[in-house]
Amino acid sequence: MTTRFFGAIVITLGIATAAGCTVFPNPEPPRVMDLAWSNTERAPASGIPFVLRVDTPYASEPFNSTRILAKPSDWEFQSYPDVRWRDTVPMMLRDAMIVSLRRHAGFADVIAETSPAEANLTLVSELSAFHAEEPGGYPRVNLRLHAQVIDAGSRQSLCRQTFTVEQDAEGPAIEQVVQAFGDAGQSLTARMIDWLSGCGYPPAPETVRARQP
Repeated sequence: MTTRFFGAIVITLGIATAAGCTVFPNPEPPRVMDLAWSNTERAPASGIPFVLRVDTPYASEPFNSTRILAKPSDWEFQSYPDVRWRDTVPMMLRDAMIVSLRRHAGFADVIAETSPAEANLTLVSELSAFHAEEPGGYPRVNLRLHAQVIDAGSRQSLCRQTFTVEQDAEGPAIEQVVQAFGDAGQSLTARMIDWLSGCGYPPAPETVRARQP
């Protein structure tokens, strides 16, 4: 009986394969999410006559991934099922920071680390939290980033700051959690712009001053 049973399975699998079918259903592809920025207006900062290069934040696992993370306890991370970020978290944050800094920070230019253009300053950072917790009630997003500005010529650190953001979600649904991540990211970049405006920059080089209107 056992031989006939396994023989029947083999025959069934062979028929399914020949017909271009699979015995097991194909899993649904995960939903792909992006950081959602609210359409808030902010006056541009005063002109900073430097080109700023934004490096991708350094992050170790599990933050250096596309998983949307929750932390139900101090010792465990979990990921929301059937959903992921459009890119790794550090790449998304880098892209978001570049967009916000170009619009509002007042630099002569803001470029990514992949750009072949020269820069006077480099923004380097380390990401140590980007997850949701549930301390009671709805999820709360936690974001923590340590950043510093490096002079491209001397390699000296001009200023440094650790940013910590907590943002409550409006509900438990994944869309509301993703929106809370976006709100936390927007709060981060707003604080970063204020911080960058007070950084102790050296005198602008002649080549940079010549480009200013």
